[in-house]
Amino acid sequence: MNKITIAVIGCGTIANSAHIPAYMANKEAEIKYFCDIQKDRAEAAVTKYECGQAIEDYNQILNDPEVDAVSICTPNDVHASIAIDCLRAGKHVLCEKPAARTYAEALEMQKVQHETGKTLNIGVVNRYNESVNRIRKMIQKGDLGELYHVYASFRSHRSIPGLGGAFTTKAIAGGGALIDWGVHFLDVVMYCTGDPKPKTVSGQAYCKLGKDMENYTYLNMWAGPPKYDGTYDVDDFVTALVRTEGPTISLNGAWAQNIGAEEMFIDFLGDKGGIRLKYGADFTFYTTEDGALIETTPKFNLGSMFQNEIDGFIRCIQTGEKQASHIDTVILSSQIIQAIYDSSDQGAEVSLQAAAQV
Repeated sequence: MNKITIAVIGCGTIANSAHIPAYMANKEAEIKYFCDIQKDRAEAAVTKYECGQAIEDYNQILNDPEVDAVSICTPNDVHASIAIDCLRAGKHVLCEKPAARTYAEALEMQKVQHETGKTLNIGVVNRYNESVNRIRKMIQKGDLGELYHVYASFRSHRSIPGLGGAFTTKAIAGGGALIDWGVHFLDVVMYCTGDPKPKTVSGQAYCKLGKDMENYTYLNMWAGPPKYDGTYDVDDFVTALVRTEGPTISLNGAWAQNIGAEEMFIDFLGDKGGIRLKYGADFTFYTTEDGALIETTPKFNLGSMFQNEIDGFIRCIQTGEKQASHIDTVILSSQIIQAIYDSSDQGAEVSLQAAAQV
């Protein structure tokens, strides 16, 4: 079988730290194009990886029949348009998270995927994480008993990225801490609990600590430096309660808060046992046995979830299989995130039961 020919669209941090190295390590894939509107970044990728061609316009990819698939690693505002163009041009697509800025954009991506039949996977990479998959199996086996509630905390002291830039501009990113960090945490919860349909959502998003940009105090800034003539109109703190057909889900998330602590974990609460997952790391299982309290922290090789994700994408292209990161599954996370923002804007709980029945 010939190698799968890949184009990487967007040559920034996630492309260089995850997508490109994983393609390079996959013997069944080869990169033909590095595309970025800042052509120097595409040229830097060609030099670094010693392959491919640097281009600025992704339309060149659409018109090249040799390209089988693309990785979209751009800012959120062009996820939907590029993915749709690529699908209609006959390309398979792996699009970084979130699927899009809004639920409506994600629905349009899903519609075009159904029309074209090409693979559309979303970069919810934790679905390829060994810890997460072990927890999912434990829940399915009944090790936790009745799983009634899941709590996610993704909170940092002062970690607003690129103040005034793309991350903090709603028109580009679609939101802040929720759509950037929360999408991963929420997706882990949905995946481990079997992707239960959401029923109602109540949430509140706050834009507080970063809005006075020049007086925002921090020690370091990823995706920086700050652009004080830019925009800050996204959430730096969010809280929500989601009722589903399975467990209830609650979350608290913050890019920035006036609490000097970082919390990155998910608690799964069952009537027989519970699990605390340390995000991106291992987990501890809590239960009882013979009148004693038991704590177990399994040790295993975590592997590389990004490599697993890319290898899985290549297999989808070769076999047509539908994986857990397919748009049809991930669309639920987009729906819930949109509902949290809608609930915040409306100051009221949002019902999704009618939509869930469609």
